[in-house]
Formats: sequence, C-alpha cells, structure tokens
Amino acid sequence: MKQIRTAAIVGLGAIGGVVAPGLELALGHENLRVIAGGKRKERLENGIIINNKIWKFSVVDPKESTTPADFVIFAVKNTQLKQAVEDARNQIGSDTIVMSLLNGVESEEYLEENFYPENVLYSIIRIPALNINGKISYPLKAKGISFNAKDNNKENENVLAVKRLFEMAHIAHEVAEDIHYTMWYKFMTNVSENQIAAILGMPYRAFQVSEHINVIREMVSREVIAIANAAGIGLSDKELVQQKEYLMKMIPYGKPSTLQDLEAGKKTEVDYFAGAVIRLGKKYHVPTPYNELFYHMIHALEEKTEILDSIDQPN
Repeated sequence: MKQIRTAAIVGLGAIGGVVAPGLELALGHENLRVIAGGKRKERLENGIIINNKIWKFSVVDPKESTTPADFVIFAVKNTQLKQAVEDARNQIGSDTIVMSLLNGVESEEYLEENFYPENVLYSIIRIPALNINGKISYPLKAKGISFNAKDNNKENENVLAVKRLFEMAHIAHEVAEDIHYTMWYKFMTNVSENQIAAILGMPYRAFQVSEHINVIREMVSREVIAIANAAGIGLSDKELVQQKEYLMKMIPYGKPSTLQDLEAGKKTEVDYFAGAVIRLGKKYHVPTPYNELFYHMIHALEEKTEILDSIDQPN
C-alpha cells in the first residue's frame, strides 16, 4: 500500500494556501516543503496569513538538493507553469505522485511530457479562494478537489494514496467518476464566468441578477460544449442550467481569478482560457468567435494602464 510521507507545493498563492495548512498538520512541519527561492523564499519564511492565521512553512529553494517528495502539487498560474516545472525537478523522482491544481485542461499533458506520466493525476479545485494583499482566504465549506487517474481507475495506488492523505489533512475532495468530464465542466465555467467578470469588472453578483450577463455566459459556454462534444466529452445544456443554479450560491462579492489579476495589474490566464478554446476549436473544426473576441478584449485590458499612462495630459 503506497503511503505519502512527504509532500511539496509549488506555488503558495490562493490555491496553494488552501491545501498547505491541512498537509502541514497531517504530515508534520518538516515533511511539507514549499518550493520558493530568492525574495519570495524570504517573504514566505516570515509567514503567510491564511484565513486570519499566520503560517510559517518549511520553504525549500528549488536549487536545493533533497530526496524526492512522495507527492508534489502544482498550484501556480498557467503562465508560471514552465518555470514551476523547472523549480520542482529536485522534488520529483520515479515514484513521486504529481497533481496539477491549475485552471484549464492542458497542464496535465505538459506535466506528463516532463515527468513520469503514469504518476500524473488529473484534477480540478473548486474553492473560491482570494489572495488580497498577501492575505489568503477561502470558505471552509466548499466542493474542494476532484481528482482521478487519467484512465479513471479509482483503485489506482496513487489515487488511493492521495485520498488517504486528503482524509488525514481534512481537505475536501472526491475521486471523480469521470475526471475529464469534471475538468471540462470547470473549464466551461472558467471560459465563461471568469472572462466575463474580468471584461465587465463585476463580481459573482452580476450572474445572480442580470439576465443579459447570463445570456453572454451561455453563448460563450456553448463554444466549449461544442468542442467538448467533438473531443468525446459529454457536456450539454444541462450543465448550463446546473451552473446557473450553482452561481446563485456563490459569495456575491467574490471575484474570479482573471478579474483579480487585472485589478492587481498582473498578466491573466486568457491564453489558457479563450486562447485554449481557439486552439482546440481549430483542432476540432469548431468556430469560436466569442472567445476570439474575449481573447483580444482581455489582452487589451492588460494593456489598459500602460496605454493610459502613455497619454500626455493637457496642461
């Protein structure tokens, strides 16, 4: 029976902050490694606030030679994944279980290309975590992490090992019946809600009160549904109805990550939302006009401050 005794987290932002406290309590301080170097390492060693409590984790520089961890979680943005893979190399051996909590439907394939593909689990996280001025917060009652092996084998030893660890760590989770359906469902919500909120500059309340915004949500979502069907993933209008009901339960002032990124002046994950839809649309010969528009709109919003700052103001 495979057992996880050591774990490493690459990326201690909002999502990494969701899993780190539970893993620390389950494994012990020295058995959980947060991978970070330079000034970020110094900052994390001084402590990070998660749900109003200061946590000081064991921070390991990516260049430090250590024995491989039993379990490595990637919790960075898609824009940071390439560097994160390099930072994690000293943590990953032939038996290391690897899990990606990134948005989208492409990161697992990238991890399979770089590490041992048989040890990469497929997963999503559905916890509306916020990182505001370095303070991470998230609701304790949330759907949590859904995961499984690529072939949906619930009896896979890596799946069972992570399930036992999450139970010990009191991390909300489920072993999905069909992880690919689950991932594409979330991808549909990211492509629609995340991008719409970013373009309009509105929190989740917008989806709870505006029929116009929900019409846009449905139009954008149907592009993902069409691609998913072409790829053999069974999404339909049923998921649109389910998601509308779910949105009514969201924290009204909560903001999706793309809006948070824009407000913080950071690069967004639009290349892995609208950009991915465009790429996959071409692959499966599905038109994607709404996402093509969103792609350019969000990139334009990323440039907004620079454009405004470049204007010579009248005396």
